[in-house]
Amino acid sequence: MKYQKLENQEAHWKWLYLIKKHREGENITRYEERSLSEDKVKQLLSQQNQPQAIENWIKAHLSPHLMIKLDQAIRARRKRFFNGEKQSTKKKSIDLEYAVWLRLSRYSRKMKMTLSETITYMIDERESKAQYEHQISAMKAGLKDLLK
Repeated sequence: MKYQKLENQEAHWKWLYLIKKHREGENITRYEERSLSEDKVKQLLSQQNQPQAIENWIKAHLSPHLMIKLDQAIRARRKRFFNGEKQSTKKKSIDLEYAVWLRLSRYSRKMKMTLSETITYMIDERESKAQYEHQISAMKAGLKDLLK
């Protein structure tokens, strides 16, 4: 699925990504010489709010091994950005233990549902059961009162 490219937004994302990589200690420039690399990073730091300058810096100075990683990171960020706009495509992740995920996955396949649909189904079933139990206990209490 293709998503609209927002040049200013993406330039900012690229800037954030590169600065993060730099702060993690990775060489983001194509230069091996430390002082030259530091100068180019300082230049990038000063261009935070200049999308065209960021793009030009990337074309001129970005390390070749980071080019693909940067593209992948921006593509993923773009997807999350656009999917986050609509409730139907908004996604959240949860951590499951492997055994739990395996059981849920098997149950989903058995029910021919997605994992999300299965979880929703299970919650609905539990809520229905709780409501049913409440009604039964209310009926029992009513019967006890009648039999007194």
